[in-house]
Amino acid sequence: MRSFEDIEQAIDAAQKSEEPISSAKVLLEAGEDVMEQWVSAHDGEPTQKEKEGFRLLALHRQGAKGEPSFNACRETCRELVYYYNLITLDKSHEDVAKRVVMMALVAKHLLYFVSGKMIENELGGFCCASKPLRANMN
Repeated sequence: MRSFEDIEQAIDAAQKSEEPISSAKVLLEAGEDVMEQWVSAHDGEPTQKEKEGFRLLALHRQGAKGEPSFNACRETCRELVYYYNLITLDKSHEDVAKRVVMMALVAKHLLYFVSGKMIENELGGFCCASKPLRANMN
């Protein structure tokens, strides 16, 4: 299982790639890796199942059980899927590069939320801004 640091590096590299389909796959996998970290940290075995055709959504569902504030990242996961679909369904669209950048930003947001929530469980109860948590880690 990749560390949060390795996942962040993969997100950064995918954002710079010139191959949008490859980038979209890497970014979707980064989201899955983040969710695997959450499930594993809560003594779960990350599912291999899919929800609505995506493992990421099944992992979120698994991770949200018994954790109401974790629903804060449901739309983030769905947005990753949305950008994945936009990119892979039309890789020649004039906005494909912007879509990859947006997908990378969303993947990073998911990473920051989950990694922050693992430090401060109340994260997401009011606001999912994890920047103060990351600032204190240095």
